[in-house]
Amino acid sequence: MAIEANNSGCQNSGAILTKGSLRTKGSLRVLATDELKEAHHVKPVVNDFTFMAATINGSGSQSSNLVITRALFMMGIPVAPKNVFPSNIEGLPTWYYIRTSPEGYMARTDDVHVLVALNPTTWQRDVSSVNPRGAIIHEATYPVAGPTKRDDCVYYPVPFHKMGRDNIENADLRKYLTNMIYVGSVAWLLDIPMDVIEAAVAHQFRRKPKAVPMNMKSIQMGYDYMVANHKKQDGYKVKPLKGKTEGKILIEGNQALALGALMGGCTVAAWYPITPSSSVCEYLEGYATRLRKNEDGTRNIAIIQAEDELAAAGMTIGAGWAGARAMTSTSGPGISLMAEFTGLGYFAEIPAVICDIQRMGPSTGLPTRTNQGDITFANGLSHGDTKHPLLLPGTVEEVYEFGQLAFDLAERLQTPIFVMSDLDLGMNLWMADPFKYPERKFDRGKVLTADDLNKLNGEWGRYRDVDDDGIPWRTLPGTEHQASGYFTRGSGHDENARYSELPEVWSRTMDRLKKKYNTAKKYLPKPIVDKVGSKIGILAYGSSHPAAEEARIKMAARGLKTDYIRVRAVPFTDDVIEFIHHHDRVYVVDQNRDGQLYGLLKLELDGVQADKMVSVRHYDGTPIPATAIMGPVLVAEGKASKDEFERPGGFILALPVEEGNS
Repeated sequence: MAIEANNSGCQNSGAILTKGSLRTKGSLRVLATDELKEAHHVKPVVNDFTFMAATINGSGSQSSNLVITRALFMMGIPVAPKNVFPSNIEGLPTWYYIRTSPEGYMARTDDVHVLVALNPTTWQRDVSSVNPRGAIIHEATYPVAGPTKRDDCVYYPVPFHKMGRDNIENADLRKYLTNMIYVGSVAWLLDIPMDVIEAAVAHQFRRKPKAVPMNMKSIQMGYDYMVANHKKQDGYKVKPLKGKTEGKILIEGNQALALGALMGGCTVAAWYPITPSSSVCEYLEGYATRLRKNEDGTRNIAIIQAEDELAAAGMTIGAGWAGARAMTSTSGPGISLMAEFTGLGYFAEIPAVICDIQRMGPSTGLPTRTNQGDITFANGLSHGDTKHPLLLPGTVEEVYEFGQLAFDLAERLQTPIFVMSDLDLGMNLWMADPFKYPERKFDRGKVLTADDLNKLNGEWGRYRDVDDDGIPWRTLPGTEHQASGYFTRGSGHDENARYSELPEVWSRTMDRLKKKYNTAKKYLPKPIVDKVGSKIGILAYGSSHPAAEEARIKMAARGLKTDYIRVRAVPFTDDVIEFIHHHDRVYVVDQNRDGQLYGLLKLELDGVQADKMVSVRHYDGTPIPATAIMGPVLVAEGKASKDEFERPGGFILALPVEEGNS
């Protein structure tokens, strides 16, 4: 019987606990007594730590955080920023993480080594999240007593609010410029050169160059205060690196998806705003204004904000029927509203691209938390027997590539195609190689022209399977031939698009659609496989990829080598099934409660092969860390104890999917 492993926990859960090094006092992590003496001997930690800014949403802290991110990137240091923000517009807590590592790890960690605390509401919790020997820059008025007093951390109080009131005259800009003060404090703490900071500020405000001097004034204020009032007592610092970030870019996944759609020939985009997908079409609008113009200056793309997601789906299906390369972007609740139109696209066989930037559900759920919870839903969206191909990008480069490929697949297969991204991949910045300009021509699929119809003497059927691949031929509206027309219907129809309720006709149609779904395997991207000769395999997809890569490296260092397969599409190609066949155990990583991809795989396998799979699940709304994979795998393989991976939220292992979760 397969072991089902689960890993969930609270947002600021602890780091890996090594035996004898840490003990827990409530939710506060403190050094064991025998190590307190060592805390005063500062050991340099260079370019390998996690920074966290705890601020208030709507206070303008995002610009400050992006300046720090960009400055580190400009120094050649790999960065992995993660923004954890609330679903309201202003007032609630927000956390911004920047992980730096010489190895270039991109996954989130549970560690916090350097904290900037500017939110009194979360002050106690934020302090408790810091690793031993951590550095804490905080508003000077916050109390350092009781649970917020850590003997194993270094505190750097700064009167941010007073400095802002006393030195920033413009009341409208004061809260934004006050946040820039902490950029200067961090620059002093980590030894980031001020000329690099200024270059990062210039980049951040490249469209508002007049804002650079006033922001630099606030940053200098913070730097000067640290020089005058503090002596560095922690070990965290940065140094320039070479060969790590040269030639790379920082880009959000939604931005990459918009570029991909543009390069993929999108001519119609209908959408309705919903977090975390809104920026896809917002970016598309911006790019189209610059890059999709006719010689007379008019745009050759229509981007429509519909009245709701249902209307957006209808416009997309209608445009696809008319021959446009059409798309919509949304998230889980929008997908729910699009179910009926998506079923029409499946049964009437109309090309469409649906971009699902997944978030935490069900219902309204957590709109600003990440999840892979729409996999099963999107795959079978609509009532009745429906099956939709899914693209599962795992990097921003693939988001860009699949944004193009989706349109080719939609037209080749004459069906809705889903691009399944998520909030982590879509709304966070990622390091990437520059995107390549597409070289291949668009694949419009099986389209009959007037000349083709002449050669056929007008004898054709819209839903005939003449090539034995389940994919019929189609004509486009406006084709100048008397035989080009047909009646598009979502009700029962035969091979010639004539209305029919005959049982045998219905069965033939459904069987052909199933054949077409299987034909899709020929055109979908194959999985990425990395074999090292192990009988233990890791199977992951989407934004779990960075965590899976890091987990494999760290598990190998502990004597457990693993093979790896990253699934990039559903339906599964033969490579995926063969990978499972050739391994004794395969750990399937999902960022959802129920192990949705794991469940789809079980449907493809017999009992013996299905029992080889182990479900590893992370679903607390935060991006998956490597420890969420390492813990269940190392414990199940006898390479670690459960205590080593204990978290404040608890460590759950070997919990069957059917029994639920804590």
